[in-house]
Amino acid sequence: MGSTVRRALAAVLAAAAVLVLADLGTAAAAESGIARQMRDTLDLPEDPAVQVSGFAFLPQAVTGRYGRVEVAMERVPIGPLRTPEVRVTLHGVRAPLSALAGSGPAEFRAAAAEGTVRVSPNDVRRMVVAAGGPAAGVERLTVEQVDANAIDTAIRAGADPTLRGTDPRTAARFVAELEIEGSDARVGVLSALVVTDGVLRIVPRDVREVDTNEPVPDALRDSLLRALAVELDPGTLPLGVTPTTASVPEYNVLEISGAVRDLDIGGAGAARSTS
Repeated sequence: MGSTVRRALAAVLAAAAVLVLADLGTAAAAESGIARQMRDTLDLPEDPAVQVSGFAFLPQAVTGRYGRVEVAMERVPIGPLRTPEVRVTLHGVRAPLSALAGSGPAEFRAAAAEGTVRVSPNDVRRMVVAAGGPAAGVERLTVEQVDANAIDTAIRAGADPTLRGTDPRTAARFVAELEIEGSDARVGVLSALVVTDGVLRIVPRDVREVDTNEPVPDALRDSLLRALAVELDPGTLPLGVTPTTASVPEYNVLEISGAVRDLDIGGAGAARSTS
């Protein structure tokens, strides 16, 4: 390889490195601006984590349009929840780079936003224990996904046949670990997740031991049915999002989510809910 080619290659690599560093630096400044504005708008104790998605930031910055922006917040007090994790995904964000990376208010607009609250099963367990009775003995509570096979298995084991009409996407099995007649046991409570007027209601439908599919003592069954029939009212989520759905997207994660459109953040406009 000749010296001219080597010099040209070195120049290209140097230019690429400068562009990468500029891209990263500009993205960090913009993300910091968004975080700062979200902190002020939502009155948070600290900046949330912000990430602008996409392969490269500078092309988005040139046009002032960002396809997807992820915002994650913790320790946001929401209704009765002590340890929720709040995530907001902004779509179609529009803002000149100067409005994001400057030192002033980071005003920007978004075509839509999806808001999600991840509820810790510990919050649900606290309500279950507070209900008293045999359910107060629940030492640990987890939540897991339900599929059609799990519903059929419960029905074959003696559950109400009307469970067959339950949508697995809006169902969950809460697994309570407690002592039954002197022995440690895991008790599954198959439940529907119903969101009405922004309030999540857990509707327990069937109670039985996880490992054997056998019924549990009547007193414990009735106590768990009452104790798990709780309502979680997170109110209006950040940015005016009203909860409309609930699900268990992965093990031990209970989510409540909703969406809004046409957001004007840091400006004079207001968010409008999707229908």
